[in-house]
Amino acid sequence: MTIKQSQIKQAPSNIQADGGQHWRWVQTQLRQEYGQAQFDRWLRPLRLSNIHGGVAHLSVPTDFIRDWVERNYLTRIRSLMAAGPEQVADVLVEVSKRELCEDTDSDGALNVAESPAAHANATLGSAMPDYAQPGSTPSPLPAQARTMQGQGDGVEGMGGRLEPRYTFDSFVVGKSNAFAHAAARRVSEAQTIPFNPLFLHGGVGLGKTHLMNAIAWEYSTRYPGRRVLYISAEKFMYQFIASVRYRDTMSFKQQFRSVDLLMLDDFQFIANKDSTQEEFFHTFNALIESQKQLIISADRSPTDLEGFQERIVSRLGWGLVADIHPTDYELRLGILQSKAEAAAVDIPMDILDFLARKITSNVRELEGALNRVVAYAQLVGRAVTVDVVREVLADLLRANDRKINIDEIQKAVADHYNLRVTEMLSERRARNIARPRQVAMYLAKQLTQRSLPEIGRKFSGRDHTTVIHAVKKIEDLRRSDSTLDEDITRLMRKLQG
Repeated sequence: MTIKQSQIKQAPSNIQADGGQHWRWVQTQLRQEYGQAQFDRWLRPLRLSNIHGGVAHLSVPTDFIRDWVERNYLTRIRSLMAAGPEQVADVLVEVSKRELCEDTDSDGALNVAESPAAHANATLGSAMPDYAQPGSTPSPLPAQARTMQGQGDGVEGMGGRLEPRYTFDSFVVGKSNAFAHAAARRVSEAQTIPFNPLFLHGGVGLGKTHLMNAIAWEYSTRYPGRRVLYISAEKFMYQFIASVRYRDTMSFKQQFRSVDLLMLDDFQFIANKDSTQEEFFHTFNALIESQKQLIISADRSPTDLEGFQERIVSRLGWGLVADIHPTDYELRLGILQSKAEAAAVDIPMDILDFLARKITSNVRELEGALNRVVAYAQLVGRAVTVDVVREVLADLLRANDRKINIDEIQKAVADHYNLRVTEMLSERRARNIARPRQVAMYLAKQLTQRSLPEIGRKFSGRDHTTVIHAVKKIEDLRRSDSTLDEDITRLMRKLQG
């Protein structure tokens, strides 16, 4: 905003040599020049701490407000302060946590108790404005960006903290996740961008969130001066909705386009959210053009995402796409040994072997099973045997037996035959596509509890009679085609762990 010389009001001639009084006059000028909305959001939190040696020290509750004020208002504040009796030559804006427990005083400082949202933001080291209009009730939508403490200072995590346990040191590497781990390491350590974006994908509980946290920790430790923002796609959408609702999209854009590393988790959440996708598209372009790193995670590869604009899907594949496959026995056993060692507990090898063979769904359930066994042994004081583990984990073992789902089967079959899942589910009847589709239907019937109509619906809404035909066809072929029978045996072994 440009201020014409004719609009500038002079400081009252009768003003005393009192910094506090002059600061109140400066605030009045800023309110008149920039309007009540901008003043309440960005300038009201400013507090005059002291004037010393010709330098006025202003304090604010958060890093983001300081950065915003310095970029947009500091030049004007300097000129207004210079017009006062203290002969101010410069103005410094500093973050002061002391304000969080102090009330408004004669210097016109913000009383954080007036705004619950503002208080929450300041307490958490917020990096996001609360998008609230003057005098309105703070938005119920998530509007906090928490600044991580200690090792993760400078990492802004929307609505939650980074998990301290999720580092590269605690990540167990195996065949199924080695590529994704190497890519994550490269991005977090490289001074320049090796590939952009990095897209990590895999099923639930396979380690995507662990790798995302590990990247954030490592990157912020190596490059403490760079800004990192880690947020779920769901909260990205809610923040965007809030900014539109309160007509403050510019603040939203500034927040997400001014970081050095943007990490977006669970990207599949914004499927069919056209407005959010439009905003993400422009954010993506802005970051790429500014040579800023973008890392995205989802439950499937870009080409298998449904409900997304084609231009977004194509851009997601610009950099590097790294998948995390379901764990094999060796990796599960390694994870259990690592967790037991970290917890300083001695678990017999036959128990770890049993858990590694039986809990095959995902790493999260595997860790949960180990925790239950350890807790049982410590609380009950009973020797742990395989029979005891069966008793303690009876519900989990039953659930794991039927944990294989049709999505996993489709992905495994498509990978085995070098197809995309979307190709296998298409209407194409070429043999190299129709046969894998029949194999997937057969495995869905053999390995899940789904009914024939349910299986048909998972295959692009096909009729249950199509599933019956596929199952019978594969049963017949297994008796006469040894290669196909071997393929199906191998797929079953992979899916069952």
